[in-house]
Amino acid sequence: MDDTVDSPVVIFGGRSEIGTELARRLAPGVPVILAARRADDLDEQVQAVRKAGATAVDTVEFDADDLAAHRDVVETIEARHGPIGTAVLAFGILGDQARAERDPLHAAAIVHTDFVAQVSLLTVLSDRMRSAGRGTLLVFSSVAGVRVRRANYVYGSAKAGLDGFCSGLGDALHGSGVRLLVVRPGFVIGRMTEGMSPAPFSSTPDRVADATARAVRRGRTQVWVPWVLKPVFTVMKLLPQSIWRRMPR
Repeated sequence: MDDTVDSPVVIFGGRSEIGTELARRLAPGVPVILAARRADDLDEQVQAVRKAGATAVDTVEFDADDLAAHRDVVETIEARHGPIGTAVLAFGILGDQARAERDPLHAAAIVHTDFVAQVSLLTVLSDRMRSAGRGTLLVFSSVAGVRVRRANYVYGSAKAGLDGFCSGLGDALHGSGVRLLVVRPGFVIGRMTEGMSPAPFSSTPDRVADATARAVRRGRTQVWVPWVLKPVFTVMKLLPQSIWRRMPR
């Protein structure tokens, strides 16, 4: 039996499209907390989650890049709602690869949000959940981190680092009562990729949220969206570097 079923669901990155869609699917019968910057400007997301059946919806100010505040944010949520049952890390940036190749501060900003901030928050959350002996951590990685491509190597390297961290964290949590689910979507058509040409096997926030919610219910530790990307990238990892470096996004 899942003892987190009545516990709060927290979406860190509560304004994101995937985060909001996933919150709607996890909402029925539980309180949902949306943590995001400008938390007083989340009316649309709050209404969508409330309509989906959440017992209560709260908002909390959260800036992923403010590492020093991560523990305080988590403790504030727990003081209001009790131990977190499911924590979803739905924040991240794609960044501009061309700019990142010229601007070291931009390259570092991408890695900071997509890797360093994730590591910081996961460390805080896993520590709290391990103490409680239960909980689910949900992390969005990407196929971009499976084998880093020339076309988006800054973003891809951050996701590769996140994959490595989650591999170790998952092993460290084994037997603790805390589960880590890593979601690896391909290209997602949405605000984050607006203006870009969709890649093969593209998905949408709705489809990613559907697959992720199913994986949560089934107790999975890993899910690819769509599933066909797993065998595709198993083969692509074997390509010679001379071919791989010419691969598009």
